[in-house]
Amino acid sequence: MRSPDIEMAVRLYYEKPEITNADIKELFGTGETQTIKIKKAVKEEMAKRGVKSWMPHSVNTEIAYEVWGIDIDNFEKRLKKLRTLYGKDVRK
Repeated sequence: MRSPDIEMAVRLYYEKPEITNADIKELFGTGETQTIKIKKAVKEEMAKRGVKSWMPHSVNTEIAYEVWGIDIDNFEKRLKKLRTLYGKDVRK
């Protein structure tokens, strides 16, 4: 599992209130088994909080980021700095 892509993490956070396996795979570069494993921890936290998914195979994005330790404020600062250094296309 790789570190999440900063730009993608910020985009997903604001675009999707819930993320799917496909989103998780793209974000972390994981296969099916690892994706299900890291998603399970989010589902457990959602159950503790009484939060239900709108879609059957998705998880709440905000809770997922908390469980995975993704600090969206930090990622936004980093993305802003990258765009300052490299312009709009930060994948150089």
